[in-house]
Amino acid sequence: MQEFSLRRMDNILTLHYELVNGTYRHGGYYAFNISDPKPRNIHKANVRDRLVHHAIHRVLYPEFDKVFIADSYSCRLKKGTHAAIERFERFGHIVSKNNTRTCWVLKGDIRKFFASINHGILLEILRKHISNNRTMDLLEKVIESFSSTRPGLGLPLGNLTSQLLVNIYMNEFDQFIKQTLKIKYYIRYADDFVILSESRSQLEVVIPVIDTFLREKLQLTLHPNKISIRTIASGADFLGWIQFPDHRVLRTTTKRRMLKRIAVHGTPETLASYEALIRHGNTQKLREEIFGGRG
Repeated sequence: MQEFSLRRMDNILTLHYELVNGTYRHGGYYAFNISDPKPRNIHKANVRDRLVHHAIHRVLYPEFDKVFIADSYSCRLKKGTHAAIERFERFGHIVSKNNTRTCWVLKGDIRKFFASINHGILLEILRKHISNNRTMDLLEKVIESFSSTRPGLGLPLGNLTSQLLVNIYMNEFDQFIKQTLKIKYYIRYADDFVILSESRSQLEVVIPVIDTFLREKLQLTLHPNKISIRTIASGADFLGWIQFPDHRVLRTTTKRRMLKRIAVHGTPETLASYEALIRHGNTQKLREEIFGGRG
């Protein structure tokens, strides 16, 4: 970034010229691994390419956000994990008739989500919404700049554009759930989704239908070890929290990871971040354990 800034105006003008004349080519990626908590391989583009990503996102996000369903919560303004959890709680009260009936929850997860995005299918979806050939040419360059297991497959976790593109990709699934299957109580956050119903059998029937759509239309697969049907009364796991009819608690693995990080990196910033997190659940004892009851 410092190198780019030394000749910032020249670099920006050159980038502008390449984009206008159609000679822009996306560069390579710097790869590194993180654990959050599971290992993830991050690919980071160079500065000039990240400028292009931000420009694309700034223009396309407002247009595509209009077509997304209300209950898609990942990487969207005024959405996020906390809003998704609050929505889950509201759905639970509605389906259970204020906890007077059993509410069943189907939880699903897409296997190797980012690495499995098919470039050809993604580009076809984009063409349904974008008629400008130059815009599509630029998007194709960005999309084809990265592959995971084989050419034409996968999006890099490090790109801002990837967050938008996977939402566009999964909007096909969201619309299938809402428009074709007519499922009312559905929430998706990235590759995690839940469906709430008063009927366990209805959820059992819908699993193979969902699996078929994902395989045939999007070439995605459900993670076989992460499909579950359980009641809210017994505790429904969603986005790091276990939701019960009248309260929620942190998932045990989330709590252990948090305590471990605080022990190793107990900076004021880390403590403030986790304090903000646990305020969204019933965590008074945990707050007292970590923060001495303050707040």
